[in-house]
Amino acid sequence: MAQSPITGALSRESCVVADRSDPLALFKNRFLLPEGVIYLDGNSLGARPAGALERVQEVVSAEWGEGLIRSWNTAGWFDLPGKLGDKISRLVGGRQGETVVTDTTSLNLFKALASAIRIQQVDHPEKRVIVTERDNFPTDVYIAEGITDFLNSVAEESGVRYEVRLIDEDLPLAEALDDSTAVLALSHVNYRTGAMWEMADVTAAAHRHGALVIWDLAHAAGAVEVDLNAADADYAVGCTYKYLNGGPGSPAFIWVNARHQGRFWQPLTGWWSHAKPFEMADSYTPANNIGRFLCGTQPISALAMVEIGLDIMLDADAAAVRAKSLELTDLFIALVEQRCAEHPLELITPREHAKRGSHVSFRHPEGYAVMSALIARGVIGDYREPEVLRFGITPLYLGYADVWDAVEVLREILDTRSWDRDEFKLRNAVT
Repeated sequence: MAQSPITGALSRESCVVADRSDPLALFKNRFLLPEGVIYLDGNSLGARPAGALERVQEVVSAEWGEGLIRSWNTAGWFDLPGKLGDKISRLVGGRQGETVVTDTTSLNLFKALASAIRIQQVDHPEKRVIVTERDNFPTDVYIAEGITDFLNSVAEESGVRYEVRLIDEDLPLAEALDDSTAVLALSHVNYRTGAMWEMADVTAAAHRHGALVIWDLAHAAGAVEVDLNAADADYAVGCTYKYLNGGPGSPAFIWVNARHQGRFWQPLTGWWSHAKPFEMADSYTPANNIGRFLCGTQPISALAMVEIGLDIMLDADAAAVRAKSLELTDLFIALVEQRCAEHPLELITPREHAKRGSHVSFRHPEGYAVMSALIARGVIGDYREPEVLRFGITPLYLGYADVWDAVEVLREILDTRSWDRDEFKLRNAVT
């Protein structure tokens, strides 16, 4: 384990000692987790921050209950998407006025794709290929397919055809990119494996072919250090309910490089993206800033919760968070491979730090049942097809002893085959 704070023989006691010297240890007190739970699913849904409930109660009882409609002005509701967007910009290397919090990741990806394609239609109409990854999060592929289907249907008679080109083991990125590429859309950290692209190098490679680049930061924002402007990216989207701890289904975000803000366009031209929405004009004039990527009326109570999680992340040193993430993921991998070596576990997460996000994934032939048994024992990770046990490492509320204890429960479940029961093989609707 590189740069590990654990000294001497690897043991639970050495992990406890490492926790005592952890500069991020006190952040655990800013989250509310049930007793007896080791939560390894913050890469799917973050833990509840202290203060989130009280903030929602304030919105409901005071701002809504007492302020009523006045709170759009007096409580700052109208400005929340941009205010929160500026906070997210500080976490992902954006500037003020480049990010808004709104809608879902899927909707924001559609907006970004539409905007990028519209720019290419004006500048390079011959570019009609969207390149993405076969192993991308499925919604990213579905949205790319959906927008190409729409474009092809409305231009059927002209013969203009758009296509989605999927990179995989047989078609690497370097071969997929060419001068027909309009947009490259990738997840910075792969949802299944935790593999991470080198953002600056990949962006530069796409730009050499004249492509615009969209990064999905759903499994990156709040987990790894991101600098969108330093990487010269064009667009980015992401969710707030994973490492940013915004709450279940909390609104997503979209970032647009300032150089595109005089040109960008998106087809969901709702009234909140109007330059002067309360003039109630009978024709659409888009806002000439990041507000153009809004659509309809915003979910205020959900936005209010997002701010609690963001403020905690902004209080933490991003470099320290990343360093601890790598230490904990190194520790998790080492313990699983040492203590569970007799079992058919296959690591599918990169070992190299520069290529790893903040979750660790192992394949096991009975992955679903094993994860169900772990959850029943209070070690909460999640399962992804095919056969993947996925463990999210969230440095602000996980410690070294937590990792030791989680792997010990995994070892016991595998050694005793306690996973091999019908109750653990019954599939839930959400895995």
